[in-house]
Formats: sequence, structure tokens, C-alpha cells
Amino acid sequence: MAIGRRAFVKRFMVGLTSIIALTALDAFWFEKYIIDWKEFDMSENNPDPISIIQLSDIHLKEINFSLKSIAEKVNKLHPDVLLFTGDTIARSRFFNQLEPLLSLFSDTILKIAILGNKEYTSKISLLEFERIFKKHNGQVLVNENLVYTKGDRTINILGIDDLIEGNADFTASIKTIKNRDFSTIILNHCPAYKDQIDLLNQKENVNITAILSGHTHGGQITFFGKKIYTPAGSGDYLRGWYNNTHSKMYVSKGIGTTILPIRFFARAEASIFYI
Repeated sequence: MAIGRRAFVKRFMVGLTSIIALTALDAFWFEKYIIDWKEFDMSENNPDPISIIQLSDIHLKEINFSLKSIAEKVNKLHPDVLLFTGDTIARSRFFNQLEPLLSLFSDTILKIAILGNKEYTSKISLLEFERIFKKHNGQVLVNENLVYTKGDRTINILGIDDLIEGNADFTASIKTIKNRDFSTIILNHCPAYKDQIDLLNQKENVNITAILSGHTHGGQITFFGKKIYTPAGSGDYLRGWYNNTHSKMYVSKGIGTTILPIRFFARAEASIFYI
């Protein structure tokens, strides 16, 4: 049965309004606050793997329900190491939220942080940043290595300084490694620096298990997954795994937002790795 023009226009407008409303709900709420938990097993079937959770690009503004839910899950999973891979802080006026944030997580969990470009541009006290992390069983790595041992397993966790605002220096950082044969996890905020790591490591021969990055927000606002814009320091990388003969890198879409408070086909995520 044919419908009249007015009825068609009415139905069309109702449908269009519904699509716009659902898109707005997805962009302003669902993709921002309902965290996509990813899990990757690189332990080669080790019966007692080292568990690591990566949180990136929180861009802390307030302690909202999403961050509380993340902390609840982290505390329940109780990983061996909790990583903050840059841009935890975005603006100095929200720096007072760092202590409440870290207080959400159990102090029995080792926390390791690196600096992102926002830690520099926000002009926070980096000494205070380090002090607060240390208070909550944490350490900030700036071109340096931390040796982590669990049972009979030992790995290197190498923290690279930010590429854009800091002084990313793979050569300097590996001077702090005592055993390059150990499995090495590299924390590197800007994924573009992977290219330099790959080039330098052809000579240095560090046993790189994975590079963990962030910075891109997965594009944050994409055309159904296709990037529209990524910040300087992203290179040709957007999100997920990138493998070549030299190393493999995981680029997290992160948790927070920047410039616009929305995400579209770039859902916020946290990642669990078993090494």
C-alpha cells in the first residue's frame, strides 16, 4: 500500500532523528565510557605468565564512573604490572586528580609510567608526578630500564621519553639494560618512534618482545574506522598491532579524549598482555 508524501516525509524525519540520536549517544557516551578490554597472550603457553595491563592517554579531568570501573577490574585481575603509557595528565589544573586516580588502584600492584607530550605541555611538576607515583608503588621511567622478576622469569621494561616534547633516546635507555637477552617490553608513547627503534636495534640486538604505544587515540573521530586526523608523532600508525621483521608494536586507542569530547569508531580501550 502506497504512502502519501507527508507520511513519507514524517517517517523519514523520525528515522533520521533516531539515527542522529543514536550516533550522538555512541559518540558522546558509549565509545568514551564503556571500555573495550583487549587480551593478548604472548607467553608461549607459559603456565605462570607475567600479566601486564596497559592504560594510555587518560587525559585526566575527573574521576568518573568509567575510571572507577577500570580500577575495579584492574584490582580484581590484580596484574603483576600496571602501565600508564603517557598523557595521563593533560592540563595542569587537573593535576590534583592524579592522587585520587592512583588511589583507586591497589598499592600492591606495581605501576610504571612514562611521559607523554601532554605531561610536558601541561607544565606540571615532573618531580611531583614522580613522587605521587612512587607513593602508590609506582615508578616513572624516562629513557631507562626496570628489571622485573616473577619466580624464575625476568623481563626488562624499558621506558622511552616522549618523542614530541621530550627527548626520546633508545640508545641512552638501553645503556641501563644489564641483560639484553631478557624479553624486553618497550613503553613508547608516540608510535612513530618505532621506526627509529627498529633502525637502532639492528645494531644493539635487544630482545624486543613488544613495543606498547598510545598517543593516536585510534583516530578518536574516524570515518567508520578510517582516520581523519592523527597528531604529530603518530607516523603511519593508528591502532592495534604492527609487525615487521624487527619488532611488533601495539598502539592503544587509549581512554581519554582531546580537543573534542567524543569518540567515533575509536572506542576507548584497556589492554591485558601475558608475557
